[in-house]
Amino acid sequence: MIAFAFFGCRQTGTKQMPPVNVEVVNVKQQNIVEKVDFVGEVSGYQDISIRARVPGYLESVHFKEGFPVKKGQLLYTVDKQVYEAEVAAKQSLLAEARSQFAKAKSDFDRYKPLAESNAVSKADLDAAKLQYDAATSMVEAAEANLEIAKINLSYTQIKSPIDGIIGKSLADVGELVGQYPIVVLNTVSKMDEIFVEFFLPENQYLRVIKMADNSKEIFDESRYFREDLELVLADGSIHDYKGSVTFIDRGVNSNTGTILVQTHFKNPDRIVRPGQYAKVRIPIEHKNALLIPQKCIKELQGQYSVFVVNPENKVETRQITPGNKIGDLWLIKDGLQAGDRIISEGLQKVKNDMVVNPTVVEFNSQYHEQ
Repeated sequence: MIAFAFFGCRQTGTKQMPPVNVEVVNVKQQNIVEKVDFVGEVSGYQDISIRARVPGYLESVHFKEGFPVKKGQLLYTVDKQVYEAEVAAKQSLLAEARSQFAKAKSDFDRYKPLAESNAVSKADLDAAKLQYDAATSMVEAAEANLEIAKINLSYTQIKSPIDGIIGKSLADVGELVGQYPIVVLNTVSKMDEIFVEFFLPENQYLRVIKMADNSKEIFDESRYFREDLELVLADGSIHDYKGSVTFIDRGVNSNTGTILVQTHFKNPDRIVRPGQYAKVRIPIEHKNALLIPQKCIKELQGQYSVFVVNPENKVETRQITPGNKIGDLWLIKDGLQAGDRIISEGLQKVKNDMVVNPTVVEFNSQYHEQ
């Protein structure tokens, strides 16, 4: 009897065990902006290569490397003796052509009244006219040749095509330049504004498109003029000026599986230089998004679920469809609604249909819109 009484008491005690204490968080519906980073390369608003347009020996350099230059400023001088001689020769040929033209014109002018009075034959007049036309063409050709010679002479003075900062010379005084293969002497960059280009992999492109409630909002023409992009520099600092998308290639490169995107930023302090690598941070807005902590989600063979505590404080297993991860949060596409209570701590202690004692806690997300 004593043993029976003891066994009965133990059974009664088991049935009266208190509900398991668990912590739950409420599913929140809110607008959130996710900022996605893409690594890109910086180029100047204009990066102009400086080349010699005529062959010759580099005679002198007229600038300080790495410093600003002005449009039209003399940068290099190529030996011009050959081109000065060519101009002189063309001037001589032009003078000869003009002399022949003067004689032909004089003959033609003299033959015209004589032909009208039949003092000379029509054939003589035609011959004079042909000489006159030929002399005219010779003068025009000589003038054109002289102009070409003068242009080539002017090319011996290499000037800056834009205002900008010039780099280091890639040729030294005395080197032969301007003949194949054409050597780039230097580069002048306009850096008050910069472009940052990056290649967006196809899978990331699809991810970015699917992030937004309206995909047209990301890359359509109206967005190009919005100054809402950020530039993250190599040291982690944020560029002082925001930028915008200026170009998206028409399609995905079939060889690399990427799409080219170009962005534009102001750079009046010229801190950012061409050739740097930087991250373009694009804000993606999620409207009325359902967000829960990642630690609340269980994954088994590609299926995702959470424990939901119903109004009777019973545990229910709920299958969900998660979207993108945003920091330590997970965006939920389907399976939950705002206000649902999901277990965040004590997942190992509960199972389906178990009665629990829930305590609502506030989840302090480590994700902050930067």
